[in-house]
Amino acid sequence: MKTKYEQLISLLEEMFQFGNEDLDFGIYRIMNQKREEIRKFLHQDLLPQVKQAFEKYQSVDQVNIRKELEQLKKNLQDAGVEPETSPKYKALQEQLAQSVDLSALENEVYSHLVTFFSRYYDKGDFISKRKYKKDVYAIPYEGEEVKLYWANADQYYVKTSEYFRDYSFKLPSGRKVHFVLTEASTEQNNNKEQEGKERRFILCEESPLHEEQGELYIRFVYRVDKEKQAILNQQAVERILGVEGYTDWIQELRTLAPTEKNKNRTLLEKHLNDYTSKNTFDYFIHKDLGGFLRRELDFYIKNEIMHLDDLDTENEARVEQYLSKIKVIKNIGHKIIKFLEQIENFQKKLWLKKKFVVETNYCVTLDRVPEELYPLILQNQEQINEWKHLFAIDEIEGDLTKPGYSEPLTVEFLKANPYLIVDTKFFDQDFVDRLIMSFEDIDANIDGLLVESENFQALNLLKERYKNNINYIYIDPPYNTGEDGFVYKDNYRHSSWISMINDRVKISRELMNDSGVLFANIGEEELHNLTSLLHNIFGSNNFVTNIARVAKTASDLGNFFAPSIDFILCYAKNKEKLQSFTDEVDESLYTKIETEGPRKGERYRDDIALYQSSLTDIRKNQKYFIECPDGSKVIPPCSILDEIQRPGDGRWRWTKETYEKNKHLLVFKKTKTSPLLNEKGERAEWNVYTKSYLKDRQEKGTRPRNFLDQFINRKGADLLKKMNISFGYPKPVELVKYLIKISNTDENAVILDFFAGSGTTAHAVINLNRETGSNRKYVLVEMGTYFDTVLKPRIKKAIYSKDWKNGKPVSREGSSHMFKYIRLESYEDTLNNLEINRTEQQQLALELMPTETREEYLLSYMLDIETKGSASLLNLDAFENPFDYKLKISNGTETTVKTIDVVETFNYLLGLTVRQIEVIQGFKVIKGELPTGERALIIWRNLKEKSNEDLERFFTKSKYNIRDNEFDYIYVNGDNHLENIKSQEDTWKVKLIEEEFKRLMFDVQDV
Repeated sequence: MKTKYEQLISLLEEMFQFGNEDLDFGIYRIMNQKREEIRKFLHQDLLPQVKQAFEKYQSVDQVNIRKELEQLKKNLQDAGVEPETSPKYKALQEQLAQSVDLSALENEVYSHLVTFFSRYYDKGDFISKRKYKKDVYAIPYEGEEVKLYWANADQYYVKTSEYFRDYSFKLPSGRKVHFVLTEASTEQNNNKEQEGKERRFILCEESPLHEEQGELYIRFVYRVDKEKQAILNQQAVERILGVEGYTDWIQELRTLAPTEKNKNRTLLEKHLNDYTSKNTFDYFIHKDLGGFLRRELDFYIKNEIMHLDDLDTENEARVEQYLSKIKVIKNIGHKIIKFLEQIENFQKKLWLKKKFVVETNYCVTLDRVPEELYPLILQNQEQINEWKHLFAIDEIEGDLTKPGYSEPLTVEFLKANPYLIVDTKFFDQDFVDRLIMSFEDIDANIDGLLVESENFQALNLLKERYKNNINYIYIDPPYNTGEDGFVYKDNYRHSSWISMINDRVKISRELMNDSGVLFANIGEEELHNLTSLLHNIFGSNNFVTNIARVAKTASDLGNFFAPSIDFILCYAKNKEKLQSFTDEVDESLYTKIETEGPRKGERYRDDIALYQSSLTDIRKNQKYFIECPDGSKVIPPCSILDEIQRPGDGRWRWTKETYEKNKHLLVFKKTKTSPLLNEKGERAEWNVYTKSYLKDRQEKGTRPRNFLDQFINRKGADLLKKMNISFGYPKPVELVKYLIKISNTDENAVILDFFAGSGTTAHAVINLNRETGSNRKYVLVEMGTYFDTVLKPRIKKAIYSKDWKNGKPVSREGSSHMFKYIRLESYEDTLNNLEINRTEQQQLALELMPTETREEYLLSYMLDIETKGSASLLNLDAFENPFDYKLKISNGTETTVKTIDVVETFNYLLGLTVRQIEVIQGFKVIKGELPTGERALIIWRNLKEKSNEDLERFFTKSKYNIRDNEFDYIYVNGDNHLENIKSQEDTWKVKLIEEEFKRLMFDVQDV
């Protein structure tokens, strides 16, 4: 059995990632490089401080006293003397009592530290659990009327589902291997799974390997198992390497990938450990780990260590020792916390850092492409092949689009097909520059933006550009059914989901303008949680409605009810500024034709609105008798003879005053089933209706219902099937169109969807613009392989033709359109581009530091200082040639070095609305407006090719003038000699790009 000291060391090594030395990705790679230094600190510097703190109390050798006492006792008993009567024996006893049991004190400290830290650490994450007493936890409460709290409320959810869904790697030969899940089971209807019920990755029992199109697939299941994952991995490796019939594959999988600890590790073992680890660790980053743990340690000491009875003694030495023990626990605990805080804050810094734009491309219909570029397009076989694949241009026949298809393509063919889409990914930079330079106002011409990125990172980068500019948000987040691909930490399924949604919706709210509205599609599994969360973010006063939607009409699922509906929660940023929702009037209901125009027939419930109402809603001036054509009078069932307002009392729609002005609009009809009463209180013979004219209703509109039964999911699936696009559970385009139309009449509105899926929202906007001539724009965020395989192809097809069948366009009636798509650096890319480096000068300075200073450096500053200059943390030296800034970027299968788009990144950091981009004489020039409305000029150059003298000549030749009012700010990379003046805000007009880039990239706030 481990001693308390060994238990503490074991726990600390686990928290500092010592047990993951075989992992060479992310923060583990960095920590592994520092493992020996950290281990030395723990063993030789930190924990020995416990013994040192108590040494002043060690006045005698307790062990020797005890031995002497025991020997004396034996001698006295052998001599027949009672030991308690011996003065020497009593003196030794008193001496022993006055001494300090140093070993016991140390063990108490170690034991308390183990108890405290083990409460919060869980497989790479720190879970916020304030233990009030046994099996009871306390939550922070500040007097709110309603408190929403969840286990990970103060943490960022950082996990993505990409590795969970599919993990791929290349063998030395270049062939690909994939780990795939064939099923994923979870504990259903269980918020907290029992201990020992964690899910594991387990190799399939039957047919674990299969080859398809020259690639190897290794199949796993994900289910509850009591065995440890490491053991299951080892069993999987042994089974895979023993499978018959895959000799060539297995030979390569046996390739050694050794580590210091495991010299015989195979390539298969390395990737399997990476795969399972990436789905076991690092679900969260704490927003304030240091503050949280320090508060909890104080709480722990006061509630579980300090006891007033222990101070109720006359032995001052004992009290001093007791207080010293508490001080040591607090002192050592705070140092451990400081080290953990450094690691967590470092990861938080990387998570919140604005991410680089890795790639920027445009998709433009031919009608917007200058004809001078057509010959270059005709030479690009990759582009032509995509047209064949997506649009079946090789099947164009007859008079549909003259001239018909023939190869080689001609300029006339391009002119005759204006809605074919040019994707700049197929072209070189010169083509892209010439295309973009042809637009006088680029952002005005861009109809949509697609962002391939984890949605938190995308929203974080887009925040300045779209802040207060989004009119409408539609999201369809994972329903968290346990089968929808949402990756959650074992035992924290709902808490993980709430954390994921919380931070993303919070940022998106900042993007909404004051009259903006959000619609969130959700299933019943998380309806209550999402409702509480949105109440928390938007305020309950900004709740608009909860729409019930029929999602499917038939189902055999469910134990009690067959699930057929989901829900759409609607919230306003500011309900007071939200315009009224208006639905289209159904003209077919207005069948009666009069001089005033069509009106509704009486049979369509055109009555005066007798309805039941609550007591407080009944108004007396809407209860009166109406005279019928035969002179009798009628009234809704109600009490008008006394002051009592009874449940069930009815009323007319109009007040008495309105009735007197509009009685000519009433229609009376005799009936035997009238709900009205006569003057005797008997059933009347008349019913009363109003005339409702179409023209009046069209002016006022009609209120939409919060129950929708016309937009079932099958319609969304049917549409994608016609387009030959495979995607599970797409929402119907008509649903999103309907929600946009009823809630926002702004024909220039910007619509955001940061759970874009297959692209239903963009498709809806494209169709709506096509039908109404509006100019709504969309911003979509999605990640994963289907960004390229589903999202982009669908949008291209929606632009090219409004009708599809069997994967081919029917009418080829398209839209003039342009969308931009960008890819962002991922959090994993940021981690994997880190380089930790301690220079010789730093090492020498560290060795010369006093012990306390060296300890402070190790605990608080090491990671920040020694990773400076890493490419992902902004290597300002690389701005010497900003067009050649490189990062290692992973696509899930392999990592490649890519030249990233620093220019586009800076535009988003500034929040720039881009008007013009020009490449002139080797200078890249961007003109646009900042979020403040101020005009900006940005000049980029390769400093190796363009000197300051070249810059000044270009500046003069372009007729730019620092002192005129054409631009409020001018940004230039590299130190320069341009004249500078101060603006009205007491800031310089000419700004250095490098300084602004660094400030904006790391100008982050907790969400």
